[in-house]
Amino acid sequence: MLQKIETLIVSLSLLFLPAAPLAVVGVASAQDEIQGNLCKGADKLVLDPVTGAQSCASQIVGKSDLNSFITKVVNIISIIVGVVAVIMIIVGGFRYIASGGKAESVQGAKNTILYALIGLVIVALSQIIVRFVLKQTISA
Repeated sequence: MLQKIETLIVSLSLLFLPAAPLAVVGVASAQDEIQGNLCKGADKLVLDPVTGAQSCASQIVGKSDLNSFITKVVNIISIIVGVVAVIMIIVGGFRYIASGGKAESVQGAKNTILYALIGLVIVALSQIIVRFVLKQTISA
């Protein structure tokens, strides 16, 4: 029974994990649309001297392509790692429930949950560090 549940979880995660970057692209495009509407409503649209296109004043001043690329890559990696960590927490929970009181199985399930939580903490701290470094490079 436990083997069937693990197989189901792994197959579902393999099915939906490749679609995660598509969800990120959809969120990023929605965020760009919201930002554009906010700039339009605040009358902060300016004409870009290089391309001649209208864009938000806050997007032109102080943003480099490299910083935005690094931010997008780190965000995508963080989302993927976060999804995997949540799946591992769920797998650890199932293993804990199905352990039947066996000390080895309980300890393995607890370790799975613990390592997944440590992974989430590391991802959160890496986000903070990357944002801090990028903010320092922009202001320098």
